[in-house]
Amino acid sequence: MKILVTGAGGMLGTDLVARLGGGPDVIGVTRNEYDILDLQSIREYTAGLKPDWIVHCAAFTNVDGCEKEPDKAFSVNADGARNVAKAAWGVGARMAFVSTDYVYDGKAGRPYVETDRVSPMSVYGRSKLKGEYEVAKVLPDALIVRTSWLFGVNGPNFVEAILGQVGKKDELRVVSDQVGSPTYTPDLADAIARLIEAGAGGIVHVSNDGACSWYEYALKILELAGIRGTRVLPISTAELGRPAARPAYSVLSKEKYYRLTGHRMRGWADALAEYIRTRD
Repeated sequence: MKILVTGAGGMLGTDLVARLGGGPDVIGVTRNEYDILDLQSIREYTAGLKPDWIVHCAAFTNVDGCEKEPDKAFSVNADGARNVAKAAWGVGARMAFVSTDYVYDGKAGRPYVETDRVSPMSVYGRSKLKGEYEVAKVLPDALIVRTSWLFGVNGPNFVEAILGQVGKKDELRVVSDQVGSPTYTPDLADAIARLIEAGAGGIVHVSNDGACSWYEYALKILELAGIRGTRVLPISTAELGRPAARPAYSVLSKEKYYRLTGHRMRGWADALAEYIRTRD
């Protein structure tokens, strides 16, 4: 099976290429060779490769950046996704599109299932949801993987943001009223590979198991890194005052993923412990 991975220089894309085994049948591309905003160019590139699957990881994922640059957000996350879908359709390839928990408004109070009502609160969430719609219009059998709170070796993430402040600040202020599931990109990459192997389509939720607030996440990061003496204060989202609104609760149910693959995701704290061991 030949698989093309967009955004291969990013945090998820790097791990996905590695999980798929690399080699001549796994082609990782970045914006330099695969500009998703240039439909003609990527059609020609895709036609030359004739992949069986395209996994579309490339995106504008800076949530507050999207709020400040909405035109760019919709161009990359929606128009770009549609272009990739058209390129896939042109060669008869399947497509997997990586989406987000931020398509929800956080009011469910229990883990979201794939059929729950979507109501994004931010430009980022709306642009990714539009991307889902655009992909599904072109490729009704596309696989849409909604995930959350990514961390991994190959990109900026919350873990590095917390550890980067140790020694610079005696006190960290971290939001305690947003709850979700941190997701380790090697685990997400493995899950996507399993879904491809299963020939899955439609919307599927994937994240590491369990849930926490950003505040609880920060405490666990410091604990696992063996750092003491740094005080962490819980604050509200309102106190933080970020440009983009976030859902208060965006935990995703993985039951559909389990049914499709027979595989259960490990807990986020176990994945975090591995990540911290890896970075030492």
